[in-house]
Parts: sequence; structure tokens; C-alpha cells
Amino acid sequence: MRMRATARGWTAVWLVVLALVQAAAFLAVWRVAVHTGLGQWVDTVALTGNQIGQDRIDGPVDRLLNAMSVVSLLAATAMIGFIALIRGRIALAVTATLLIAGANVSTQLLKYGLARPDYGIDPERAGVGNSLPSGHTAVAASVAVALMLVLPRKVRAAGAFIGATYAAAAGVATLSAGWHRPSDAVAAYLVVGIWAALAGLVLLITQREQAEVAPGDAHRVAGAVLGGAGVLALIVCGLALAWLVGLRDTWPTELSRRPLFVAYAGSAAGIAGTMAVVMALVLGVVHRLVPRVKG
Repeated sequence: MRMRATARGWTAVWLVVLALVQAAAFLAVWRVAVHTGLGQWVDTVALTGNQIGQDRIDGPVDRLLNAMSVVSLLAATAMIGFIALIRGRIALAVTATLLIAGANVSTQLLKYGLARPDYGIDPERAGVGNSLPSGHTAVAASVAVALMLVLPRKVRAAGAFIGATYAAAAGVATLSAGWHRPSDAVAAYLVVGIWAALAGLVLLITQREQAEVAPGDAHRVAGAVLGGAGVLALIVCGLALAWLVGLRDTWPTELSRRPLFVAYAGSAAGIAGTMAVVMALVLGVVHRLVPRVKG
């Protein structure tokens, strides 16, 4: 029992650290992308680059984004709660619902509460104001993470990969459609990651004393693959943006096709990589948050 209490304590510490690190990352993204001229320039160049090949992906992008609505979010939340309930996990059903609600409500509050200074870099969208974080991306990511939490352990890893792919596609789709800047999607994933860590703390507190944490339930290989792919994508993003910064004195609309494509592709890699890392972090600890229960 003492060993179990110690393990729960370290898990709680990890979740607190995870929440704080993602909160710090969110603040860094917001500060650099919104409140610096260079950050706004990079976002604008990536958003301008979405015009490359846009006519080929307009259909799938529109279908994916238009499928996200309040009704679909409520339906997905109800389905996730139902899965947890039929498994006899009442606390899990409530916590997963709170994760989705908290992530999406806070996303909307942040979007309308944060200010975006106008540095004259993107005059076409200056009137729109702040768009960080992305609401559509938060919907997809919160549903994906919550679904992974409630799935049985045998299909949890598959759910993590499918969910991460779906949420990453939604984030890239908002960029492809011209609805959001890349930093908006990245910030949305971090908001969801923070709420996932907080949800993990709730699950840990409400966990039954007779819960059995089996080491074999940890999806270490799947988590390593998902996290490794995410880190690799983030490295590609970093290299692309580092190359792009050398052209920062050029107006976004005056750039040639090559830098526009590099900005768009690099930002897409950053979006997908962030979601993969967030999902991998949750997958790495979920077996301790939703363990087997004796009897």
C-alpha cells in the first residue's frame, strides 16, 4: 500500500509539472506569435502559403471543418461519457466531460480576452483581431484526448494514434482553409494538454484504493513512437522556420512560391508535431489514471 501511495504521489507531481510546462509553452507561443513583429510575420507567411494547391484540398478541408459544430461536440461528448459509463467508470465519465467542456470554454474565453496588436504585417485580417487559440482545433483535440482516456486498454493505443491524426488534420485544415494562423492551432493543443493534466489529477484523487495498476498496461512503445514522430515533426518545423527567418525583411505577399511552401509545410509539421507530443504525454500516464479495478 505504501508503494502504491508513493507511485500515486509521483504521478501527481508529473501531472502538475506537465500542466505547468504546457502553460509556459502556451504563454511563449502567445508572446512570440502575437506580440512580436517576427512572430506575426511568420504566421502571415504560413497563412499566405496555404494558397499553394488549395483548390485540390478545398473539398476535404471544408467537409472536415464544417462537421464540427455545437451539436457534433455535444454528440461526441455524450458518446464518450456513455463509453465510460458502460465500463462502470462514473468518475471517468464526469472527468472526460469536464475536460472537453473546460478546454473549449477556456479556448473561447482566451480568444476573446487576449489582445492582438496591429504591427501592419497582415492588414487584410487586422480587423478580425485575436484568433488564438483556435476553437475548431480545440474541439477536435479535446474530443480525441477524452476518447483515448475512456477507451479500454486493449484499444487505447490505436485510439491515441487515430485521435492524434484526426486532431492534427483539423489543426492543419484550419490553416489550409485560411481560418487560423498556425500559432492558433498550436495554442489550442496546449490548452487541451493543460486540461488533460488537470483531468488526470481529478482521476488520481477519485481513484479507488483497490485499483490495480498493471505495468503491462503502459503503452510504452506506442507512446515512444507517437512522441518520437511528434518531436521529429517539430524539428522539421524549427528548421523550416529558421531558414525562413532570413527573409523577414520581405513582405509576405512578395515572397516566391518556395518560401511560401516552406512556411506552410513547416507550420503544418509544427501543428501535427505538437498534437502528437501532447497525445503521447497523456498516453504515457493514462494507465495510472484509469487502472484496472479488482472485483
